[in-house]
Amino acid sequence: MQVRALKFAVALFAATALPATTALAEDFIIVQSTTSTQNSGLYDHLLPQFQEASGIEVRVVAVGTGQAIKNARNCDGDVLLVHAKASEEKFVAEGYGVSRADVMYNDFVVVGPAADPAGIGGGTDVAEALARIEDSEAIFASRGDDSGTHKKELALWKAAGVDPGAASGTWYRETGSGMGATLNIAVGMGAYTMTDRATWIAFGNKQDHRIVVEGDTRLFNQYGVILVNPERCDNVKSGMGQTFIDWILSDEGQSAIADYTRDGQQLFFPNARMS
Repeated sequence: MQVRALKFAVALFAATALPATTALAEDFIIVQSTTSTQNSGLYDHLLPQFQEASGIEVRVVAVGTGQAIKNARNCDGDVLLVHAKASEEKFVAEGYGVSRADVMYNDFVVVGPAADPAGIGGGTDVAEALARIEDSEAIFASRGDDSGTHKKELALWKAAGVDPGAASGTWYRETGSGMGATLNIAVGMGAYTMTDRATWIAFGNKQDHRIVVEGDTRLFNQYGVILVNPERCDNVKSGMGQTFIDWILSDEGQSAIADYTRDGQQLFFPNARMS
């Protein structure tokens, strides 16, 4: 009788516990996002706070913005958090996203070696600085990966009247890598590169590299958040995804963004609003 009772208890426990375990295993969302938000350490700061508030786990896929958008178009994610506004608005206009909201901003900077072969240190005109890099044929490391940073970089080369693709493989080197890896390559080659400020602050292998150009309004870097449209992708966990978006746009989420610092410097500046 005792053995039979024990078997019944085990079976009863399994019958009640397994569905609960399965439910808990589904309490997560996938956020397609950028390497800058990951490399800067922002998600390590934000996501535990969100999970504590909501009980929802967030799994981040950190790739370039272009790849993140492609992944979301392929229904590989619930939320998109990236930094290429025109591409984000196109994603929504084509029906892949429900709506877009501004979340936060920072800025881009150009960094380079202390030797500064192009003589651009201390500059505030990014187009002029890029033109000088071309003139001097100083090495420039580009991400070359269709990321938000790469898209911005190409727009700035265009503003400078320079076609860097014509110099591909000479002074213009395309890494095809994320921001952290590209910074490592730039440092190793003594090259210039463009990076978001947050990743630069958090980057641990600066050696003699430093910021050489900053402060141009064209270096503004806006981040946006979008719920992937469940009418296009029936696997989207729209309820939990919207909970994440509502939190990150709320006073609590915005304060958490503002509170994130490295070496006493604020890395992102909240500015939530619908676009």
